[in-house]
Amino acid sequence: VIGLGGRLMGAISQAVPGAQVRPIPSLDLGAPELHAIPRRDDTAGLGVSGAELGLVVDAYVDGAIVGELGPQGEPKIDVALRALQPGGREVDDPEALAASPVATPSGDIVPLSSLADLQERLGPTLIKRIERRRAIVLQVTPPDSIALEEAMRVIRDEVLAPLHEDGTIGGGIDIALSGTAGQLEAAKGRMGDVLLLAVVISLLLLAALFEDFLAPLVVLVTVPLAGGGGVLGLWLVNRYLAPQPLDLMTALGFVILVGVVVNNAILVVDGALARLREGEPLREAVPRAVEARVRPIFMSTATSVAGLLPLVVFPGSGAELYRGVGAIVLGGLVVSTVLTLYVVPSVFTLLWRLRGVR
Repeated sequence: VIGLGGRLMGAISQAVPGAQVRPIPSLDLGAPELHAIPRRDDTAGLGVSGAELGLVVDAYVDGAIVGELGPQGEPKIDVALRALQPGGREVDDPEALAASPVATPSGDIVPLSSLADLQERLGPTLIKRIERRRAIVLQVTPPDSIALEEAMRVIRDEVLAPLHEDGTIGGGIDIALSGTAGQLEAAKGRMGDVLLLAVVISLLLLAALFEDFLAPLVVLVTVPLAGGGGVLGLWLVNRYLAPQPLDLMTALGFVILVGVVVNNAILVVDGALARLREGEPLREAVPRAVEARVRPIFMSTATSVAGLLPLVVFPGSGAELYRGVGAIVLGGLVVSTVLTLYVVPSVFTLLWRLRGVR
């Protein structure tokens, strides 16, 4: 586990330049350990199993847990079996442990050294376990110039994938992304539901305001138009400014668009409905509503574009985190504004003619 952790640290540092990789616990082997390695032939000849030998070593060193004591339903106290050397002396050095007596099933008493080899080694200062399995946590902090999702993609594709292919990962060794990375994966899985919820809430709210279910459908026609504009804006940023992945922060731009781009369509639909209530024919009410709303629509769009443009164009520390969402909102807003003046009146006229309005 420690060897694989060190290999992953080096691979991540190379794949994500500037990333800080901190192992928890430390990968340094600075704690002295004493390993008792059974000699299979000797233990089998004397009828001592590896588990029994391990129990004896535990009893001599730290005490072997053999049970629990306490009333039912209350916290229990561990019952430990502690073995001492002849004379009541505790085992406090490797030589004393090697000379400690071990009883065999046949009744013979032999020293521990006749059943196992004792080797002094260096081991980890701390052993971490997750769900009862030994684990090492590599805490990766990507540099400010790389989005978290991009760093995750690089680690998954360039570091973990080769280890899966050559069989290093598997056979009892698992690697999982957790912490902020795990939360990000879960959030990505819910992004589609969030977008659908935003559309449904907008539909219900507009239906209540218009007191009609057909008018909100006309308004929401702008949402797919804005989505196409957002994709176009992101493509232009990747093509002419800087690489910008479709990460979670960028995808939030599509959710924002749902509440932004419907404003222009609301102005057109509300104006057309008001003129129809005044008795104007459909063929005159819709064009006049568009004509009356063109100026405020372009004024609001121009101010929004002016505010978003620096977010997309200007460089700087952390700009890559918000450039994507700015590009999507900017592209969706521009495209939907232009198309709203043509598509929304056409759809409105078509649906109201189907209703029998002339």
